[in-house]
Amino acid sequence: MQTISGTAPRKTTGAVGGRVSTPEEIEGLIARIVLRDRAAFSALYDATSAKLFGVCLNILDNRAEAEDALQDVFLRIWRKADRYSATGHSPMTWLITLARNLAIDRLRKRQKGRTDLDEMPDLSDGRPDPEAVLIAHSEARRIGSCLERLEDGRADAVRGAYLRGDSYADLAERHGVPLNTMRTWLRRSLMKLKDCMSQ
Repeated sequence: MQTISGTAPRKTTGAVGGRVSTPEEIEGLIARIVLRDRAAFSALYDATSAKLFGVCLNILDNRAEAEDALQDVFLRIWRKADRYSATGHSPMTWLITLARNLAIDRLRKRQKGRTDLDEMPDLSDGRPDPEAVLIAHSEARRIGSCLERLEDGRADAVRGAYLRGDSYADLAERHGVPLNTMRTWLRRSLMKLKDCMSQ
């Protein structure tokens, strides 16, 4: 896996993808991507790229352009994953909407014959520069500090769900709360983490 501008993981094959996971699994992967979890990003790509590639190909009717559009989709997911929870959509609906909108934007640009700087080839060598490494370490410390501000048990639940891959049911049993309560804990904890990280 390469990196784009030293930050976001980038997949280089556009038409591959594994099984489509359950909505709960996909939602969990998106939540982990908010925390800059590269393994979750890779897993989301494997689970959804075939479907999203199909959406892009259907609109653009050009395989090479559809592959480029798919790259744009996953770059957008990496950068904007924190916006998912505010949409009210199911995770696949959100991902498909992203893919559809980006593909339509490309189609419009093609029809107008304009060249956008975003479509220029990536000339970076794929390695993070010292500034990016420093920022990544700083972000990790900030996430740790924000996790410590959560109520008792919440930080462990967040780590379990989004870092260790524990199921919501297992976490609910471990913390002695109903499944819906655990979902509420995690959703509210992610919102608090987002607010904390934005300060």
